[in-house]
Amino acid sequence: MTAREAEIIELIRKEVKPALGCTEPIAVALAVAKAMEIIEDKCAPQKQWRMTEKYVLRIEVSGNILKNGMGVGIPGTGMVGLHIAAALGAVCGRSEYGLEVLHDLDEASITMAKHIVENKGVSVGLADTDRKLYVKAYIDYAGHCASAVIQDDHDNISETGFDGETLSESQKKESGSCTDSKTTLDYRLTVKEILDFARNVSFEDIRFILESRTLNLALAKEGLKGNYGLKVGYAINLEDNREVFGGDFLCYAMSLTAAASDARMAGCTLAAMSNSGSGNQGITVTMPVIAYSLRYGTNDEQLARALVLSHLIAIHIKGYLGKLSALCGCVIASTGSACGLVYLRGGDYDQICAAIKNMIGNITGMVCDGAKVGCAMKVASGVSSALQSAVLAREGICISEHDGIIEKDIEKTIRNLGRIGSVGMQHTDNMILDIMVCK
Repeated sequence: MTAREAEIIELIRKEVKPALGCTEPIAVALAVAKAMEIIEDKCAPQKQWRMTEKYVLRIEVSGNILKNGMGVGIPGTGMVGLHIAAALGAVCGRSEYGLEVLHDLDEASITMAKHIVENKGVSVGLADTDRKLYVKAYIDYAGHCASAVIQDDHDNISETGFDGETLSESQKKESGSCTDSKTTLDYRLTVKEILDFARNVSFEDIRFILESRTLNLALAKEGLKGNYGLKVGYAINLEDNREVFGGDFLCYAMSLTAAASDARMAGCTLAAMSNSGSGNQGITVTMPVIAYSLRYGTNDEQLARALVLSHLIAIHIKGYLGKLSALCGCVIASTGSACGLVYLRGGDYDQICAAIKNMIGNITGMVCDGAKVGCAMKVASGVSSALQSAVLAREGICISEHDGIIEKDIEKTIRNLGRIGSVGMQHTDNMILDIMVCK
């Protein structure tokens, strides 16, 4: 493995990881879990103290965390929102699990967490911050107060404190050899290098990416049972609806991908393989590619290379947008899956660039109005656009550089999308939040 290949794999491992539940409320649960561990370390409360009401939780979050946490299902609870996520983080959360902080969830924990919420043991408010991704959790216990801050990344615990004193303060996370202070843009990726890497890296060095199939396909199968959310994937897959959807590969890919989102957003207790801090993005960036592999018999090596390409394209584009924005993440994720589909169908660099331009010229305006069960519909729309863009690209059809924000240079086109999502849609983001909190 070359040094550059190792660096790119480092980036993949940093941005592609399992996540149990929507990552915004999970970030809240993680901050709470860390603060609870500080109380345990400093105060040594009696065993099973977490299953009491002897503490109070105070949570401050950025507007984007609030927006994405208001209406999304919390695993195993049948409830939505940040209050129950915080209570679960207190009762059973373990910070060592990262985005799977609620791994030890059980019925007793759920019952206790609901009791804490019902008895007003959790307060949630807006933080005074310009950061898009910010959580600060306070735990008041026996006259003491512990705190933990997460910012910029969903699992980046950047500061801890106890009784007004700072215990730790860092922009970096400790996670093996990964240099987490580096941003995605610091890796200086290009579409050309991503494709070259996906084609040429040793299969053994990227075999781990097949866990995306294991986790996200399990979610899809669970969602197809029809017991979750809006049942988008289930409805698309119904025999009675074949006269509408046709039962072709497009129907198959849309149903699998939407079903995984249905399950996840409604509180399924299965983990998703996330991308750039989002489980829905991880689902959308992988499931159309996995669906193609299942339908047409792609071997593991070709699937792994396509998944690496899809993941990295999404990570590359997301670098210009930030973790949270007014632009729906499924736009970026489905652009990645469009590239993966072009690759599996034998496409070259020019056709992959065409697929990206087709996607950017098509669904760039899709807004994020918070994480919720309705996201499965957006996911399905993204898959449809991804397949359309991939097919057109393979036919040599590409949106012209004279259209809209499309440029001849693919990297300039991606940067334009980033500007639209991170700067141009800021007012939209604020308006969406205002509407949501005033309902």
